[in-house]
Amino acid sequence: MAAASHASSASGRQGRGISGCGEAVTASSSTGDDERVLRTWLTERFDLQVPVVSAPMAGVSGGALAGAVSAAGGLGLVGWVGPDVDKLKLELVTAAQPGRAFGIGFLAWTMRPGDEQLVDAALEAGASLVCISYGDYEPYVERITSAGAVAATQVGTLDDVRRATDAGVNLLVVRGGEGGGHGRDAVATLPLLQAVLDETDLPVVAAGGIATARGLAAVLAAGAAGGWVGTAFLATHESAYKDGHKDAVVAAGLDASLHSTVFDIGRGSPWPPEFGGRALRNAYSDTWHGREAELRAAPVPTDEPIVWAGQVAGLVKEKRPASEVVAELADAERLLAEVCTRTTGG
Repeated sequence: MAAASHASSASGRQGRGISGCGEAVTASSSTGDDERVLRTWLTERFDLQVPVVSAPMAGVSGGALAGAVSAAGGLGLVGWVGPDVDKLKLELVTAAQPGRAFGIGFLAWTMRPGDEQLVDAALEAGASLVCISYGDYEPYVERITSAGAVAATQVGTLDDVRRATDAGVNLLVVRGGEGGGHGRDAVATLPLLQAVLDETDLPVVAAGGIATARGLAAVLAAGAAGGWVGTAFLATHESAYKDGHKDAVVAAGLDASLHSTVFDIGRGSPWPPEFGGRALRNAYSDTWHGREAELRAAPVPTDEPIVWAGQVAGLVKEKRPASEVVAELADAERLLAEVCTRTTGG
């Protein structure tokens, strides 16, 4: 499928997760009969080899990372903040270079009147998925779907799910509190995923806490159509993260991160306070976490680097190409096949 193709529409519950044990894999139509993939709504809709979406992390997920993930068989997303449409177009050209499906993510709270041109630029470049989250995303949904692309948004509560459904969103990104960067911290990924799958007929991808094939296999077995993966790509060669940030991610343990609003307060960021952010702990967060009201009343600025990352930073062991991350995640197919063999004998 060419990157510019918007053919097909989002479907309901049927086929959104993996098929049965005997039909869990199918030949990829674009890579040859010898290439096997887990078949889900996500892989079918975007012609993917692996049901993985690289999260649209602002300042990290440029065209190079998105293109590398797409070329490796996943769905690469550009993360974008800012009004510079010409610069955005350059990133989109890079993302589209492999000729595979790609997408983009925006932050609704940063968008202003006239920023429709950013969405239009992405659609004109061939983005097959546009995710707009955290703020008033509703005005953009019809614009996206009328162009034939998939409209997605991140949800962290069942109220978020109902709002997205009412807005006409095609795909839900179920993001648990262990995920890196900004979002809600009310519920962890697995309990939230179970609740959302029982609540909606929409296709669902799981976000937060997925960095290896085991994590991807777990959410696929639960009924998700794929994994929305961010932290695992932070230290890749194609990531736009600074080298020092990549080193910090590789060195981090499973308990090295913290979800808090103090990171934004300290840097004077206008993020809506209902959405904190998960980053690696630093001296500033150790001092001020739990004292947010005091800090807001009398701000103490900081220029200490903030390394946005999820709990699975503790599973990132080295810097490597994004293609290797996608290939490792693809091993979920083997793990699920083993489960089928153990539990059903076939």
